[in-house]
Formats: sequence, structure tokens, C-alpha cells
Amino acid sequence: MIPSPLKRETMSTQIAALLRREILTGETPPGAQLVETSLALRLGASRGPLREAMRQLIDEGLLVSVPYTGTRVTDISVQDINDIYAMRTCLEQFAFEQVWNWRDDAFAADLQARNDALQAAIDAADDVRAIEAELDLHGLAYERAGNRILLTTWTGLRGRLQLYWAAHHRAHGMFGPLRESHDDYIRLAIGDSLDAMRAEIRSHMRRGFETTRAFVEQRSRTAPHARSDQGGN
Repeated sequence: MIPSPLKRETMSTQIAALLRREILTGETPPGAQLVETSLALRLGASRGPLREAMRQLIDEGLLVSVPYTGTRVTDISVQDINDIYAMRTCLEQFAFEQVWNWRDDAFAADLQARNDALQAAIDAADDVRAIEAELDLHGLAYERAGNRILLTTWTGLRGRLQLYWAAHHRAHGMFGPLRESHDDYIRLAIGDSLDAMRAEIRSHMRRGFETTRAFVEQRSRTAPHARSDQGGN
């Protein structure tokens, strides 16, 4: 439950964080409808901060608003899994091609620090924090590439990636990736061979792809209409 009472100046941020956690842990499942009146009552929040929080999650891609239908948790399909895999592989290789000659000691230190944050989240069994930390780790190359369109594309993909990784982790029954899952990625990211880094990106993206896709396919077959109403919680 959300802390009560909430500080007014951070209320929408806290609501967004709570709803994001419920979505990524599966407590609020894909396709679930969010009803403002019920949410406001459950959270003890006014409609203004609640709507602001929901708009933030719509911008992140975690929620979708459909006219005359309402706001629902974004559902991730098998096609989404395929598209995300293909897009990420291409984008991340391009990001490293752009940043390769501009890597320095600060880049290496930041990459390691972000991996340390990821491992701390894994050790704490905090899946949501692990997802955010893994996004930050992969986001470094995009941030340092100096390509605004590339960075905007990556930012727009983050919400879908959060849903993808949440499904991926549930498919594997784990909290975040394995602790050593980024060891080769980091070693090659600060290494001397761009070709080796490209190959690692392809391999890294492929790991778990089939399992996650099978998980989403099974979920779609077994519970296509089993979408709970968040307002009923």
C-alpha cells in the first residue's frame, strides 16, 4: 500500500512508482483496466495527482488510454516480443558504433557503477529495481552517443522493455538477470574490438528470447480474457 498521508509535492511521483511496481510485478496484470474513482479511493489520493501519475505511465508505455474504453495496462504480445528483440539488437549495435571512439575512463567507471547497482538490486531480490538498473546499464551507450534521435528512440522503448523484462523474469522464475549476465557485455564494451561487442550484443539479446516468447504465447492461449479490473482491488 502507498504511504499515508502522502506529501503533496511528491504525491503523483509516489503514485506512479506504486502503480509501476504493481504492473511490473504482475500484481496488476496486462490488460487490466484502471478506474480512477476506485484507485483514488484505494490510494487515498485526489484525482489530480492520480491523473498526473497515470499520464506519466502512459508516456512510459506502461499504460494505454483508449477513447470510450478507459485506461488499461499495456499488454505485450508475441509480435511485441519479436519487434523488441529485433529493434534492440539493431539499436544497441548502432549506439556502440556511435560511441566507440569516444569511450574513456569515465565511461568505463560509469558502466561498472551501473552494473554494481544492478547486482545490488538482484541481491535484494527487488525485481522492479533490477529492471530499472538494467535499463540504466544498457542506456549508457545511448546517452553518450551524442545522437539525439537515437536517445529519443531508446527513451520511447524503455516502457515496453520494462514489460518485456518483467515477462522475461517471470518466465524464468527469477528476480532480475543472473549476477554474471553482464560480465562479458561490460568486458567487451570497454575492450578493443567493436566486432566482438557487436557479436556480444546479438548473443546477449538472444538469451532468453525464446523462453520469454513461449511464456507470452502460453499466457495468451490460457488466459486471453482473464483480465482483472484494478478498480476492484
